[in-house]
Amino acid sequence: MLKIDHLVKNYNTFSLDCSLEVLPGQITGLVGKNGAGKSTTFHAVLGLLRPDSGKITLLGKDSQEITAKDKQKLGVVLSDSGFSGNLTIQDIIPVLEKLYDDFNKDFFMKQVEIFGLPYKKKLKDFSTGMKAKLKVLIAISHQAKLLLLDEPTAGLDVVARNEVLDLIRDYMTEDEERAVLISSHISSDLESLCDDFYMLKDGKIIFHEETDVLLDQYVVLKVDEAQYEKLDKSFILKVQKENYGYACLTNENAFYIENYPQIIIEKAAIDEIVTMLSGGDEQC
Repeated sequence: MLKIDHLVKNYNTFSLDCSLEVLPGQITGLVGKNGAGKSTTFHAVLGLLRPDSGKITLLGKDSQEITAKDKQKLGVVLSDSGFSGNLTIQDIIPVLEKLYDDFNKDFFMKQVEIFGLPYKKKLKDFSTGMKAKLKVLIAISHQAKLLLLDEPTAGLDVVARNEVLDLIRDYMTEDEERAVLISSHISSDLESLCDDFYMLKDGKIIFHEETDVLLDQYVVLKVDEAQYEKLDKSFILKVQKENYGYACLTNENAFYIENYPQIIIEKAAIDEIVTMLSGGDEQC
């Protein structure tokens, strides 16, 4: 569905060098702190900026060969774009019907009613949650094959985030050939949604793993100073200093369970993995 091969974009104070792949039938998460390069990646995929080098393959084609017809197969949510705030949902429906040959008005209107979105209220008067739901609803209402969702849950409360994520889940269950690339700086939002994760740090992909592997094999060892000195650090990915001693991230839980039964070993949540990989020290 989407393959990015060494996409490079250089700015005065920031450089992006990104490679990733989104496969049919999968939801891929792109996580990282604000400023890591997530939005730059989305903008490059959509042709909104010109990369310095690299190749992007989109829907089986070189991105430079994508036609207007091809673009109808994309469902897009960008944090910095949307319809004019002076329009209403009533106003944008004719626009969507002209933009997308496969726009499903009946589905769209049903979802508008379900989510209680005001039909004749100006978009600028919508709450943050209403705006987010509307953006995702527009993206999934025209039989898109690939969703590109940049921070679709940013600024939402827990209830609104779950409603948006449920929309995405329902979209995927309808067609096994569909795919999603979704970014967030709140990685726990995506833990139950994504099949795999890429992590961006300072413009570089530093981590890629399937979600099942993350949740099954990644653990945090909690050790005091004496235990840390005796610890075999061959399989330690990151170390973080704590009041009690050290927190050590590893993806070889079986090794440490078998060889160090006396130390505390805890399952690592996605957010904890991202935090440690972003800020912890290398193994030492």
